[in-house]
Amino acid sequence: MMNNTDKDNGTGRNQLVGNAGLYYVCYELSKRGWNAMPTSRNARGVDVVIYDQKGSHSHTIQVKTLSKRNPARFGSSLDSFIAEYVFIVNNVFSEPNLYIVDTPTAKSLIHEGIKDGKKSYWFQPNDYEQFKDNWSIIGNP
Repeated sequence: MMNNTDKDNGTGRNQLVGNAGLYYVCYELSKRGWNAMPTSRNARGVDVVIYDQKGSHSHTIQVKTLSKRNPARFGSSLDSFIAEYVFIVNNVFSEPNLYIVDTPTAKSLIHEGIKDGKKSYWFQPNDYEQFKDNWSIIGNP
């Protein structure tokens, strides 16, 4: 059986992967009692804002989604990396794994690469996998 993810290996597929991860994260947060609000797609900054039932505690999250076990790409600059937490979802279409890390720790582990004179940033699986299901970091709502 072919699903929509098999039809397009370019930008369309990347958008499907990103959407699946974003809504998977919101689902998991909602199960745990957080109100989860995705922000506008492709907006710089944060992907999800969460808050408790009383509206007294809130957090911001950046979501990185991967279709398999790969490094998570952070682009050519970390300047727009302003969320409090990073949630990485891999294997999103089969058996999703969720990794949760605070931004300062993530920034300390992200690798900088230079290829053809262009800088890029990557969070390697061996570095982010230590944060699997690290729900305690955001606390309870």
